[in-house]
Amino acid sequence: MIQNPIRQLKSVLAPALCLAALASTPAAAQFGTFASYIWSDKYTYQPGESITVRWTVKTNGDTGPYVLVAYRQNNQTGKKYYLPAGTETATDIFGNKPADGMNPIPIGDTTKQILAGEGGLIPPLSVPEQYGMHTLVVQFRDPSGIRIIKSNYMKIGVVKGTTLIDSNITENRTLTNDTLWQVKGNVFVKGGATLTIEPGTFIMGLPGSQPASALLITREGRIVAEGTKSRPIVMTSSLPFGERQRGDWGGLVMMGRAPINVGANVTVGGQPVGNPEGEFFLEGLPGNPDTTYGGTDPEHDCGSLRYVRVEYAGSIFAPNSELNAFTWAGCGSKTKAEYLQASYGLDDAFEWFGGSASARYLVGGLGADDFVDYQLGWTGKAQFGLFYQSPDERGNRGIEADNSEYLATASPLSKPQLYNMTFIGSKNQGVDEPNSPGIYLRRNAGGILANMLVSDFYSTGFFLDGSNTQSQVGAGNITVDGVLLWGNGIGTNSPNTVEGQVQPQSYALITGNPDKMKNFTAENPRFRRAFEYSDPDFRGQFNSPLYRLGWVAPPDDGFFDSTVTFLGGIGEYDWTEEWTSFLRDFDIKP
Repeated sequence: MIQNPIRQLKSVLAPALCLAALASTPAAAQFGTFASYIWSDKYTYQPGESITVRWTVKTNGDTGPYVLVAYRQNNQTGKKYYLPAGTETATDIFGNKPADGMNPIPIGDTTKQILAGEGGLIPPLSVPEQYGMHTLVVQFRDPSGIRIIKSNYMKIGVVKGTTLIDSNITENRTLTNDTLWQVKGNVFVKGGATLTIEPGTFIMGLPGSQPASALLITREGRIVAEGTKSRPIVMTSSLPFGERQRGDWGGLVMMGRAPINVGANVTVGGQPVGNPEGEFFLEGLPGNPDTTYGGTDPEHDCGSLRYVRVEYAGSIFAPNSELNAFTWAGCGSKTKAEYLQASYGLDDAFEWFGGSASARYLVGGLGADDFVDYQLGWTGKAQFGLFYQSPDERGNRGIEADNSEYLATASPLSKPQLYNMTFIGSKNQGVDEPNSPGIYLRRNAGGILANMLVSDFYSTGFFLDGSNTQSQVGAGNITVDGVLLWGNGIGTNSPNTVEGQVQPQSYALITGNPDKMKNFTAENPRFRRAFEYSDPDFRGQFNSPLYRLGWVAPPDDGFFDSTVTFLGGIGEYDWTEEWTSFLRDFDIKP
């Protein structure tokens, strides 16, 4: 039992307020503007271990009061165990039941405070013998205890033990959520095998292995990794919180037989690599059947990914050859990908090498290179993306697009359809490329881009590089409809106008092709809380231009949501809630 919980609260919460005075307090007008997040001491536990939970609260002028409710949810059964008692009886954090009246309290600023554990408001939590993924939840409710104002989530796994995967998967195999799986070295799924990963499974790459730890799905393999909102699949580093680094392990690669625009016997680094026409080898790895992608099947099915997070990926395979968090290489249109998050990658968050695979609901942040990278004839689709950097975690470009770095005029042309994406830069120069625009097309790349938000890039917000790429506008292979620019061009102190935030030749194309380059605007997007990096909210405030009438509707073709009426990657509904993690290692480092 907790002794005198009110007294313990005084170290992290403001002094108690009378509810009768609530209506007259300035804080009431700012209700719901605070930032907060929680975290445990690690991701996976075995029964009987103790869990310590910490929290940070930044009130931003909002002191409440709020009713605090905390519980652990078994995501296999859906049962909730309310704290502090740990029973299924619903209570607030003091043990008050709704029928007896809950206890609203003011909140105050706190950083890395113990919430549950020795010295915390709640006793240490003991891990039950209930295997699978669980969620630790803290809710801030209105003074009546009825309406949820904000929820904080932390996903953990209860496992029986750890199993090492250090050899290729050549027969159908299922990774279950009652085990922590560790990957060592290159693990190829091949020989007709399907790798199935249960919802709520944790997979950890081991840093320092030679070759680097990575999961690679060959053309002869397939992956089915379908998590859920309450049980995402988490692929991450095996190092403790606070010690993880970009590039701790390789990442997830899928290779298929869809067309790519690579000719035969391409020269790389001055040496011909001996590839057949229409096929290529995964960069950084020896050319062999396991690393080959491309072919003649535009529908090739590399598998399905839903609710998957990839963290701290991007190991270096060779100089200038890092793996991305997510890579689709020659994957076809039957490949499924949605609700994916890439965090702290050493290379790109999401990259497509040719093929026709599509994806939606993508989150990428704090990586060292680009958010969205495509080349070698990618013709897929993508909708709803949220991509962000912080001043402490510089990246490079928002979109980096090429037709082909080997032959710019190669066919099929890279021409994906991209709708509703938000790109937020770090406000600093790129990690290894001084020219790091928000949207950057080069080497003859095409694309249909619509409803894009680009802000806070050190370089320009929009850049079509080179006469060949610029000629794609007149040819109808580059069309743009809806780009909001704000705060770009920091390195040149550019004015916050469309002309000031667009590369000069590209701006001339906008003014000269009003039928193909539409609806560029320079306005403050009025984010709710985009720069609270461990607890961002990328939605617009009620008066944001993101919700203005007139933004283009995506095609009603069975893939796109054609009913959206906003610009950028997110509207009023927060599709990132619960399954994502925005925790920065700096903010949770012990």
